[in-house]
Amino acid sequence: MKRTAVIMAGGSGERFWPLSRQRKPKQLLSLISEKTMLEEAIDRITDVIPLDDIYIITSKLLLEPIRETLPNLPKENVIAEPAKRNTAPCLALAAAFISAKYENIFKPSEISISVLTADHLISPTSNFQQTITSTLDYVERNEIIAIIGIKPQRPETGYGYIELPKPFDYESDEVEIQNIVRFCEKPNYEKAIEFLESGKYLWNSGMFFWRLDTFINQLTEHLFEVGSKIPEMAEHYKNRTNIALPDSLESIAPIFESFPDISIDYGLMEKSSNVVIAKAIFNWDDVGSWDSLSRVLPSDDNNNLNKGNNIVIDTQNSVLINTSKDNNMVLATLGIDDLVVVLTDDAVLVCPKDRVQEVKRCVLELRNSNRNKWV
Repeated sequence: MKRTAVIMAGGSGERFWPLSRQRKPKQLLSLISEKTMLEEAIDRITDVIPLDDIYIITSKLLLEPIRETLPNLPKENVIAEPAKRNTAPCLALAAAFISAKYENIFKPSEISISVLTADHLISPTSNFQQTITSTLDYVERNEIIAIIGIKPQRPETGYGYIELPKPFDYESDEVEIQNIVRFCEKPNYEKAIEFLESGKYLWNSGMFFWRLDTFINQLTEHLFEVGSKIPEMAEHYKNRTNIALPDSLESIAPIFESFPDISIDYGLMEKSSNVVIAKAIFNWDDVGSWDSLSRVLPSDDNNNLNKGNNIVIDTQNSVLINTSKDNNMVLATLGIDDLVVVLTDDAVLVCPKDRVQEVKRCVLELRNSNRNKWV
């Protein structure tokens, strides 16, 4: 069995503005360690799947920045989408590329695909790898799609949930697998508390596993206008999978641009009866906005996350980030509480911690006022 991985890395990461920009979004930032989040994602999987069999799907804008960030990954393994069309078309494109890449070597039933994330915090690596291996073993033996579920750590309203028939046994390190009762929309706070207390609801990790033939068959059945076009796109990639294309493949653009803007969750997962959920035996955090860094990085005695050339006086419960080049600017705070303050070489963000999900409004306002220099 040929094991491959697909990492979707086309996101814009606007909630991490002003550090995140169009050509350097969240996945290309070193938020948690000295490495970028995408580099961390690659490092986590290479003991399970060889580097040559890992593929990055991204936007045309990020094609070269990602190739520069990952010099050891074959350049042809970074693939640009012709247009922005959400995750279902993105994964159909990946399936077409992989079909063309291995068509003379492996049958579709002999190829498995791990769809992994580019910008999440996961530890320890050994437990992550054990989860991936066990889940791949399962989907390789069965015509089934698997998704990893994360045990909720708080009543989170920003994630989708998945209901199980019964709670997983978290006293055990075994990677259990169950059928799914239903997918649940992002809940309100009261419903999120109910989900947390029941033990039967997990966060949707956005990590999926399938054999190539299973995915093509299931997507064709449930999202025909996308799934049925995978063989046609694969024909266009024929004899081109070993070429580091300087852009997206022009000949597939009309096909791809005709696809609906639809997620893999809506387009396939919620419709298929062939979906199971695997228990994550690792720690996971989406690290989706500035306040989330307080969960994963050390804070001072006043519960401040304090990074950079800062002076902090009478300040509590705040996120203070100074990334000015060569520490040539100082960030000073006095008498503040529950704020996020981020300083870069050309921009400053100040907002309450409970409104960090709205930071993308700043990016939208910059675009609307033609100040794209700061986007």
